[in-house]
Amino acid sequence: MSSFHLQVVTPDGQAFEGQAQRVFCRTITGDVCILPRHCDYMTALGMGEARITDEAGQVRRAACIGGMLSVLNGQVRLVATTWEWAEDIDKARAESARKRAEESLAKATEKTARAMAEARLRRALVRLRVAGK
Repeated sequence: MSSFHLQVVTPDGQAFEGQAQRVFCRTITGDVCILPRHCDYMTALGMGEARITDEAGQVRRAACIGGMLSVLNGQVRLVATTWEWAEDIDKARAESARKRAEESLAKATEKTARAMAEARLRRALVRLRVAGK
């Protein structure tokens, strides 16, 4: 199968660079799958699971929260605000964050506080889903 060059970067540095057969991720308008020879494209990333199928056909999963995805002249760049490989997610920490977010949500009375608690809960749930819990 053919492949393309993929670079995944975060504020902490490079998370992946190499050849990929496909990259699947959540955008602000829904899921997208980039394959070789994809047209030029740019979009904002949402919050969800990302999957990279490398040149050897191995699939790696990650929690991807926010950022930008661009395809330009066959080069794919994913600049993520948060990118955590499934094997690096601390399940206990994510579960604790979920519980704290649920408690905050239950107590929230102001619209802003409620929105922030909902966002924290969504982030925790994404991490737990990707980590396999």
